[in-house]
Amino acid sequence: MGHHHSSTGQANQKNLIIAMIIIGSWMFIQFLGGLWTGSLALLADAVHMFNDFSNLFISLIAIILAAKAATKRRTFGNHRYEVLSSLLNSLALLAIAFFVVKEAIDRIISPQDVMGGAMMIIATIGLIANIGAMFALTRGDVKNNLNMRGAYLHVLSDTLGSVAAIVAAFIIYFTDWNIADPILSILISLMIVFSAFRLLKDTVHVLLEGTPDHIDIKQIKQDLLQMKGVENVHDLHVWTITSGIDSLTVHLIINPQYINQQDALIQANQYVRETLDIDHSTIQIETDDMRRFEDQNI
Repeated sequence: MGHHHSSTGQANQKNLIIAMIIIGSWMFIQFLGGLWTGSLALLADAVHMFNDFSNLFISLIAIILAAKAATKRRTFGNHRYEVLSSLLNSLALLAIAFFVVKEAIDRIISPQDVMGGAMMIIATIGLIANIGAMFALTRGDVKNNLNMRGAYLHVLSDTLGSVAAIVAAFIIYFTDWNIADPILSILISLMIVFSAFRLLKDTVHVLLEGTPDHIDIKQIKQDLLQMKGVENVHDLHVWTITSGIDSLTVHLIINPQYINQQDALIQANQYVRETLDIDHSTIQIETDDMRRFEDQNI
């Protein structure tokens, strides 16, 4: 598990660098294009791309720090940097959405002329750049790694922004309806908010040491109770250190007359490693009747 996480981290690091090069090389042109055409969608997309670049950089630093070995002060290592990076990414997404909606409302109240043709060309090139960055990130672990998912959502929302800018430019070019620009910007912002809240919810769940979604505590307890010699189970906890690394602690009450207590420990460890796929575990064997410590309603 540790080696797998290390190799995945190296792949994520490489893909982040590729995405940063693509995003960084285009954001300046996008910003200048927004000023030239007067398009809020392009300006918002450029600001978003700058934020993407910054957060991709934060995600990269988090991966580098997480790869450092554990120390006496941080016995679990630095893996939580990736989770903190995810937290920053989700909050940044919400801030961007708020900024775009505020500017869009001002544009609806006081419409401004937009150069639809030039806007369409710039937004199309921006879309290609964002798709390239998304492709680079999807080669990493964007499904299970919160840090990479945050980076991916930034670029995804940016891609949606480019699509909105193209649609708005098309409408403006053929109808001169300039309000299409801020309206589509608001719609994309709402989609960004939805994704950001989901990421924020998952990140906070990890920081609060909640049980991983794929773990069924009741089923684990039932499985442990079915093992030979196990009379009771208490102090069962499962939590996530960072994406892909879970931990478990549990106390097993063994029947005093069961002479193969070491076998019970071996069997429990094997179950945790092979069935639950958890390498970081602490299983304590007890022989006293400690039913007063039994967890409630788990």
